[in-house]
Amino acid sequence: MAENVRTMKCRPEDVFRVLANGWLYPAWVVGASRMRDVDASWPQSGAELHHSVGVWPALLDDTTVVEEWSPPNRMVIRARGWPIGEARVTLRVRSYDGGSMVRIDEEPVKGPATLLPALVTAPLLRLRNAETLHRLAYLAEGHAD
Repeated sequence: MAENVRTMKCRPEDVFRVLANGWLYPAWVVGASRMRDVDASWPQSGAELHHSVGVWPALLDDTTVVEEWSPPNRMVIRARGWPIGEARVTLRVRSYDGGSMVRIDEEPVKGPATLLPALVTAPLLRLRNAETLHRLAYLAEGHAD
């Protein structure tokens, strides 16, 4: 499992305001390139985002589904990125030193990526998720809706 932590100069509610807006997903998730649709029930459990991954012209359409939505502290999603597979991504947010501490954990749960040892996948996921948290911080600290 890959784990990343970042402090942000905003409240946990500001982080969850970004997470609650499914249309912002490609703005903070590295690899997601565009949104095609967002379920009206987003971000409730079972709701889906319909997004594309990759870079044009090599785009693949896929989905991400909410497994748990507990603002302002926890969100769990299952992100699909076939043909690589699926990953469970857990975001934990807590108040910290006048702002927030955000932790993201990601682990492959289905598909070819599960066959690779964590020694290979974890460093790559940590690099990607460091940038993901960096982008999320820009949006949350800037009060993006």
